[in-house]
Amino acid sequence: MTNLTRASLAENPSVTVSATLRDRHWDFLLVCVAAYLTTAVGRLHQLFLFLSPLKPVFVSAALAIVLYVVQQVGARRIRWVRSPTTTYLLLLLLWVALSVPGALHQGLAFSLLTSFIKTVALYVLIVGSVRGFHDLERLAFVYFAAASVFSVVVLTRFPVGGNNWRLGGLYYYDANDFAVFAVTAVPLGLYFGLTQTQLHRRLVSLGGVLAVLIAFIWSGSRGGFLAMLAVVAFLLFRYTAMRLHWRLLTMALIIATGWLTASDRYWTQMATILQADNDYNRTELNGREKIWRRGIGYMLSHPVFGVGASNFGVAEGTISPQARLQERGIGVRWNAPHNSFVQVGAELGVPGLLLLLAVIGSAFVTLHRVAKVERALSTRSRAPPQLAQAMQASLVGFVVGAFFLSLAYSEMLYSLVALAVALGKVVRIQTRLDRWAWARAA
Repeated sequence: MTNLTRASLAENPSVTVSATLRDRHWDFLLVCVAAYLTTAVGRLHQLFLFLSPLKPVFVSAALAIVLYVVQQVGARRIRWVRSPTTTYLLLLLLWVALSVPGALHQGLAFSLLTSFIKTVALYVLIVGSVRGFHDLERLAFVYFAAASVFSVVVLTRFPVGGNNWRLGGLYYYDANDFAVFAVTAVPLGLYFGLTQTQLHRRLVSLGGVLAVLIAFIWSGSRGGFLAMLAVVAFLLFRYTAMRLHWRLLTMALIIATGWLTASDRYWTQMATILQADNDYNRTELNGREKIWRRGIGYMLSHPVFGVGASNFGVAEGTISPQARLQERGIGVRWNAPHNSFVQVGAELGVPGLLLLLAVIGSAFVTLHRVAKVERALSTRSRAPPQLAQAMQASLVGFVVGAFFLSLAYSEMLYSLVALAVALGKVVRIQTRLDRWAWARAA
């Protein structure tokens, strides 16, 4: 027996097989993490105000942290959180902290730092609390359910029609941010709608997808529309773990929903995407293209730590070329970056941008590897590859949507990344258990 095999056998008690596989039912830690996820991403407490006095975000997060620290056994040991993505995310958090002293407005940078620490804590709790594939499915469904509930509330409380053809201000998210949230939830909903064995679960999931799609149409977001096109293309051509006829059915469902619910004004607005030369985003001083150019300029002039986390607007009002207009009494807008990658590059410098790309890229790599590793597992289940590709579709939708929005520090992104890393963790544990079983048999 080789030293490697002996080491694997010696390590097996620390893996605690029974604890690793004991995810058949919810436990209190997973409930707390799910509550934290629904409030941090789904803003459940803002949808139903009677929950606000209960402080669900703080209570669920505090309980989850305490329980996770106490339950350092089996698959919940902190060492299973280790991954390249985790390393890059912790370095990104460090870079946010290092940007505070030299920030144009240190107060804003410090406020973002405290908020981002909570987001990183959510990431660690999602990855750490997952014991097995069932737990992972539960949290993925919670993410989708949060988007579904948000969508139902939007449809019932924010009706559109006539001149008011698209959604305006919502709870926490604006219409464009919500569109990206909806896009990231659709692939997960389709996964549950097409893989569940029980009919009522399929119907509930597909009903949720329908609500999300209608609310997405109501958002009237052009960036969201491009993100949805990217997701549809991915599902059709790259979602190979799902049979072709199901992929075609999925595409038909999305197209039919848009065809039946979108107004003429909606399609007129989407058609302007093809008329970019005349769009205000290209022609106006405060349009996206010129804002992005100025943001790249901030990154090049502050290449190491940027202008400071959450300081893009401050840079627009103080160091941008048009800031001098204020000396003549002309007001200057303190614009948002409207691009998550420009946002990080300007606010955290080149290293911050590279770290953000590494976080997202490593999550994609993890999901890509799951399908290949799964073929070697003793279970030979199709579910992990299917969920992995659904998560890839969600991340694709986020990346495309985030190219037009300021979502670099959003809980939405890091929850999706955490689910991807948690899936990789589950497959790593199962692979190790299979190798241990093979070594014992040999």
